[in-house]
Amino acid sequence: MRNALLQLLFVGSLAVVVVAGILTAWQNLTAQGLSFGFDFLFRSTGWDLNFSLLPVTANDPYWWYFLCGILNTLFLGVSGLILATIVGGIVGFARTSSNETAQLLGRTYVDIFRNIPLILQVFFWYAIITHLPVPRNAYRAGDVFLTSRGLYVPIPNVGGALLAAIILALVAACVLPIWIGRTKYLRRPQGSRLDLQWAAAGAALLCALAILLLGRPADGPVLNYPVLQGLNLRGGLRISPEFTALVIAIAIYGGSYIAEIVRGGFKAVGKGQIEAAQSLGLRPWQTFSRIRFPLALRAMLPILANQYVWLMKATTMGIAVGFTDFFMIVALAINHSGRTLESIGILMAGFLAINLSLAAVFNRINRAIALKGNQLRG
Repeated sequence: MRNALLQLLFVGSLAVVVVAGILTAWQNLTAQGLSFGFDFLFRSTGWDLNFSLLPVTANDPYWWYFLCGILNTLFLGVSGLILATIVGGIVGFARTSSNETAQLLGRTYVDIFRNIPLILQVFFWYAIITHLPVPRNAYRAGDVFLTSRGLYVPIPNVGGALLAAIILALVAACVLPIWIGRTKYLRRPQGSRLDLQWAAAGAALLCALAILLLGRPADGPVLNYPVLQGLNLRGGLRISPEFTALVIAIAIYGGSYIAEIVRGGFKAVGKGQIEAAQSLGLRPWQTFSRIRFPLALRAMLPILANQYVWLMKATTMGIAVGFTDFFMIVALAINHSGRTLESIGILMAGFLAINLSLAAVFNRINRAIALKGNQLRG
């Protein structure tokens, strides 16, 4: 009873502080003639975005702009996390290899890029990209153009909704085989599901191909290629300099931290387990794929989840170079609408939803691969 009363007193004290803060803020706003509410979300913004994955005009309401900002942040964050994982994995493998040159290169990379602030790296790469040649003198590799106005690449010749469907089908082609191989909802043993995995991947790829062929304009090309027209490039997909600089900076900076996480994970695998695998006659690749990597992944995953959450929050650096992510759109909304508390509350709720969802996914994966009954359980 005493413990319950103490907890009730503590929670009640917190509630009183929160309510008092809300009432004080309400009184201050009323005294200054300011109103509080979210009715502004349904008013037209009157300003445009220079980058959006969704169609947007100046007549769209604020809630649509906030949704576009969240999608831009997710797109930037996921792209940066994927590239940072690739870079960190390569550097981490180099640091744990037996080759002294690879170890030296990996250690040099980590020491340099981990100790330079992220915002300086963003400015550095943005300055390099914006000083590239103009479209007329662009660096070209086939149908890919690299210019000071961005990177131009071919894109499927379909509308935005169909393009999103193609991307989802491609993601399903990668995710479905993994899910089929590990799920417990199928009665067939896990070792005999290879035909189902191939069938699921093939069906998803065929679905993507069908959308591409049927969704393109009549007698039009399958891909929309960028071409030089006058002083600029037309067609294809333009990846803006702001987005490119942010992705490169997040990948390089985050990769230096992930490399150390990878190195620590492999160092956590005991030598006795590797020697036991060698004594059983396992080849080096079998030892790596069946012993070292699974055990190292279990040690890496909790720390890796924290690093991913931090890198997702680092996408707010986009405001420094003019990338219209969620944070920048909220800042613009505050300037145009004057609703500071409401906009900051939406910003906090959005990042909480993103990062808590990311943490929940990694916690679920961590519980699924944890070895029960040993020192790695959480």
